[in-house]
Amino acid sequence: MTALTPDTILRHHTRIAPAPLTPELRFHLADPQSDLWRQEEEALMAQGLPSPFWAFAWGGGQALARLVLDQPDYVRDKRVLDFACGCGIAGIAAAKAGADLVLGTEIDAFAVHAARANARLNDVALQVMEADLVGADDGWDVVLAGDVFYETEAGDAITAWLESLHDRGAMVLIGDPGRAYLPKDKLSVAARFDAPRAGDLEDQDVGAARVWRFSAPPRGLPELKD
Repeated sequence: MTALTPDTILRHHTRIAPAPLTPELRFHLADPQSDLWRQEEEALMAQGLPSPFWAFAWGGGQALARLVLDQPDYVRDKRVLDFACGCGIAGIAAAKAGADLVLGTEIDAFAVHAARANARLNDVALQVMEADLVGADDGWDVVLAGDVFYETEAGDAITAWLESLHDRGAMVLIGDPGRAYLPKDKLSVAARFDAPRAGDLEDQDVGAARVWRFSAPPRGLPELKD
């Protein structure tokens, strides 16, 4: 079997296209309904490589991107972390909106490669590193976390970490359509957007793209606009 590389996947199994909520941006994206892509996912798994979730513009990331593009004051001149950045959609939007520095992180080397390629497509400065930053704090002003609540154990750790960043004064914005492991009891909806689901890859019971925040806003930071 021919070894798969990030470059070969980007060239042969993605197309350059906008996401529904961000027509002004472009990304290397896979067609969720593509049989060819499903075959490629099986090939990745056979080589022990992660599934290509980075090749889809998930609803939570789209919602975060749309919010910061529409309300750039929340990231302008700020140091922004795009945690578990996937294709980089939220971080790229933050860079477009005037953030001083944007760092994207991922634990998948293929996702890191794709996010860097997408940043070049959109002519923005996005630093991307392969790292698990849960528990870290580099003094970010704004933390964007899109589509990270997929399982209980990881979700609990991420929730505790994001809440600690919120408590010390960071603006933490969570993009999620309302998945089962999202800690809704700690959050309130800050913004809602309508966007198509990622085909049958997405949960059947979620549809709208939403941005959530911890229920008590950090002291000294402005309220999000409706």
